[in-house]
Amino acid sequence: MILLPCPNCGPRNASEFRYGGEVRQRPQEDVTPAEWADYVYMRDNQLGVQREWWYHRQGCRRWFIVERHTKTHTVQASYVWLPES
Repeated sequence: MILLPCPNCGPRNASEFRYGGEVRQRPQEDVTPAEWADYVYMRDNQLGVQREWWYHRQGCRRWFIVERHTKTHTVQASYVWLPES
């Protein structure tokens, strides 16, 4: 069983969550359809620590970021994303 630490609810079974993908820089407004498709569908899936979006669907129903090692599933941090002002 993999435990994910929700910043609002604490550690929970990973089955309570929905994976939202890698944290990536959103393209600017003037992008080609090919660039947009690359952003939406292509993933780096690198070995090592990766920042990922997770949604707590059976808990607080909030999105947050998890820094997780992709091989060992060790979670280094989880936090609520706050946009820069």
